[in-house]
Amino acid sequence: MMFKSLVLAALCSVAVAGKCKPDTPATTVTGVASLTPDVTFGANVTGTVKMVQTGSAPAVIKVKLAGLTPGLHGFHIHEFGNIFPDCTAAGGHYNPFNKTHGAPDAATRHVGDLGNVEARADGTVDVEITDTMVHLSGSTSVIGRSFVIHAGVDDLGLGGHPLSNSTGNAGKRAACGVIGIGKN
Repeated sequence: MMFKSLVLAALCSVAVAGKCKPDTPATTVTGVASLTPDVTFGANVTGTVKMVQTGSAPAVIKVKLAGLTPGLHGFHIHEFGNIFPDCTAAGGHYNPFNKTHGAPDAATRHVGDLGNVEARADGTVDVEITDTMVHLSGSTSVIGRSFVIHAGVDDLGLGGHPLSNSTGNAGKRAACGVIGIGKN
């Protein structure tokens, strides 16, 4: 019996990944960000973002913000986890595949393109986004990058403005926060 186990273990070590592994539950990873106002914006926009992803399932992103003007605001994951001295230090949209800007459901888009969130009349946002391109582990993980909420509407790359294909022409950065590992 011991010999059979050793042979199976040796075969598994050269087999296609996953073929010989016992069924194990998928790992759940949680990411969190606390958004603070951009010092150059002049408004008190704050909030939290919590993300959860189990295995290769889509990421679930829960966004709670306050202090925005009512209406649509561009919401993105930016390249760097640096928000000092202000939100511009976060760099551009997270774009590991060098694509043009697009809507969350577009075939071509940045990983960080999450479209718009809508602030209610009282300036608050409480929304849940499910996204298939955002990952919390692996080579394109967004952990350590930043969320940015913009002052204006993201045109989803369709506005015809010179910035449409790179930023969605969403305007100034109202608030930002670094994405860290959260407790599951």
